[in-house]
Amino acid sequence: MGPTFRSLENYILAMVVQRSFLCMREAMPFLGQDWRSPGWRWIKTEDGWKRCESFSPELEDENSQLNNNISHAVILTDDEEEEIYRTEDCEFAAKKRKKEHFWNNTKSQCFYSEKWIYVHKESTRERHGYCTLGEAFNRLDFSSAIQDIRRFNYVVKLLQLIAKSQLTSLSGAAQKNYFNILDKIVRKVLEDQHNPRLIKDLLQDLSSTLCILIRGVGKSVLVGNINIWICRLETILTWQQQLKNLQMNKQVNNGLTLSDLPLHMLNNILYRFSDGWDIIMLGQVTPTLYMLSEDRQLWKKLCQYHFAEKQFCRHLILSEKGHIDWKLMYFALQKCYPIKEQYGDTLQFCRHCSILFWKDTGHPCTANDPDTCFMPVSPQHFIDLFKF
Repeated sequence: MGPTFRSLENYILAMVVQRSFLCMREAMPFLGQDWRSPGWRWIKTEDGWKRCESFSPELEDENSQLNNNISHAVILTDDEEEEIYRTEDCEFAAKKRKKEHFWNNTKSQCFYSEKWIYVHKESTRERHGYCTLGEAFNRLDFSSAIQDIRRFNYVVKLLQLIAKSQLTSLSGAAQKNYFNILDKIVRKVLEDQHNPRLIKDLLQDLSSTLCILIRGVGKSVLVGNINIWICRLETILTWQQQLKNLQMNKQVNNGLTLSDLPLHMLNNILYRFSDGWDIIMLGQVTPTLYMLSEDRQLWKKLCQYHFAEKQFCRHLILSEKGHIDWKLMYFALQKCYPIKEQYGDTLQFCRHCSILFWKDTGHPCTANDPDTCFMPVSPQHFIDLFKF
């Protein structure tokens, strides 16, 4: 009986240790020393490169506490054993929910040393896979681009097109980058009070798209938890309210102002505008600018710049005096036909290398004369590059 009892005792002890080890393995992350592991994750900050911790301190403390509880677990009876593992399952599920909530609220952005991306739509012998819109959005440095006044309108227009038609194609990481960049844009507009109308239009299109997608959940593919998208929609509504309450600060300047310029210079400034709404907004500054903004010849030039003669001949609008109302014509044609877009700086596409990049960052081009291979990429062209 002695040897048999010791064998049974050793067997029970081995089962207890094995189950405790399995519970610890489920609750703990893998921290092996394998040389093939991806290594630490580093993020570039103003103070230099800092290592990004995998878990928050709260989650790490919770992990250690959970592991201690598991390591000291003693199995007494079958009922108590079942109760212990049920409690551990609940703790593990709660920990998992906290961890998911932590990562969903993280505003970290993917950083890449190379600010260009190779656009390939099919697999070849040298390269497998294809490039997606979300991957390109992560790789190209849009966060820095919004700080450049030449690229600001370009990035806003690109975000607006993504909001209208390509929001469901973004991956989880691309979604975070999208809303992080959008948050920086809103903060920038609230601080410097430049281009609020563009951001209002962007947020309006984005909120309309999200409302449709959330109502039709199950019918369309929406990457991510539905509760996360509802929180994002609430954030967008908050941004809209902040922009609605935005008050323009009156500039105190004792020097030369816009009203001090002669009429021919003011008129020349108005003729430089390519957006009809900008002309209307400028006309609300002073009575003199309003008079110049109502010039029929100004709106005629604007129509001729954006639309072909056949287009505005089909939508003639006459005034009460029998003259063509070019101002109403412009806004009527704008609803039917796309207008020409003007940007200070855009993304560039190298036809030789099939690489998308910003002009100042460049890319490793192998062409003999690289400048002849570059072509500007409009926001719509950027979207079309990733339609398969």
